[in-house]
Amino acid sequence: MVYQSNLLTQPLLPTEYAQLANEELDQRIAAAKQALGKDLVILGHHYQRNDVIVFADHRGDSLQLARIAAGLQDAKYIAFCGVHFMAETTDILTRDDQLVILPDINAGCSMADMADDTEVEECWEVITSKYGDSIIPVTYVNSTAAVKAFVGKHGGLTITSSNAQRVIEHALQSADRILFLPDQHLGRNTGVKLGLQLSEMCVYDPKEMQLVFPHGEADPRMILWKGHCSVHEKFEPHHVQQVRDKYPGIRVLVHPECQYETVALADENGSTDYIIKAIQAAPAGTKWAVGTEHNLVNRLAQQHPDQFIISLNEMICPCLTMNRIDRPHLLWTLDHILAGTPQNVIRVSPEIASFAKAAIDRMLEIS
Repeated sequence: MVYQSNLLTQPLLPTEYAQLANEELDQRIAAAKQALGKDLVILGHHYQRNDVIVFADHRGDSLQLARIAAGLQDAKYIAFCGVHFMAETTDILTRDDQLVILPDINAGCSMADMADDTEVEECWEVITSKYGDSIIPVTYVNSTAAVKAFVGKHGGLTITSSNAQRVIEHALQSADRILFLPDQHLGRNTGVKLGLQLSEMCVYDPKEMQLVFPHGEADPRMILWKGHCSVHEKFEPHHVQQVRDKYPGIRVLVHPECQYETVALADENGSTDYIIKAIQAAPAGTKWAVGTEHNLVNRLAQQHPDQFIISLNEMICPCLTMNRIDRPHLLWTLDHILAGTPQNVIRVSPEIASFAKAAIDRMLEIS
């Protein structure tokens, strides 16, 4: 089965896989990896569950995995333990004879789903009719291949949370205005870091097809798409005060996908890679409340027992779509590769891939 944007049906996982004991799952996955040898590379995002990411040949955030994918030469099969927009990006950056496989097609991203290419086309009509050709589109890599293609076709580029400041600063030097999508919080927080006033940023509401000016109507430098991460938006300002009251001296470290008010109250904010490196560099005895995906927070706590590390909001769930990639689906994927019948192959159409790659390449050139 080859993935297309309109074909999102995951084959029913055979009962036998769901019933396997954890030890047998681990043994069979390891054996399949050994049998496939250098023909297989497994990529794992930092937010992936622990029992799966242990099998990853490479771990990373979106930017790191994009660079790794672009440099893979020997692998015939790339099993991507992440979500579908990441697998699409990997397909765009690899050769046609390499197969990118997503163990569960239903591992999507609610943020990416908040902006489809039709809505972006409608937005472009609205904002260019108001502001002319003074706009460059910029999309977070947490977006569909079709949205990346729109951005690439219109001279724009992609960003990740790791390089957001550098890329947006470059874009602001290239045009009077940026259309930033699909995460309004990352856009707003990055704009503030670069010295923009909140009044210089407005929001485009795709449902109402109109601009909203929450900080007073002005001539905007950034037009933010009304989208968000369903996990990071759950870290709210009152959680910052709660952990500080409960754990005196604790430092609050959050991802810039969190809402502006939360980021403003935190001690530090940065990308997934920034969060990992900050914890790694911290001395023993340091106390941290971290506002990002639970799997990563828990892994950091396990890896650094000499520090006190908790989630900023311990009541939220891990990323549910990322967690769809589990050991039964990974084993099912590897068994099909071994049998010569690979499933869930991610294949982006050549035209979309060409324009999307242009946007990604512009990012990589300045990152």
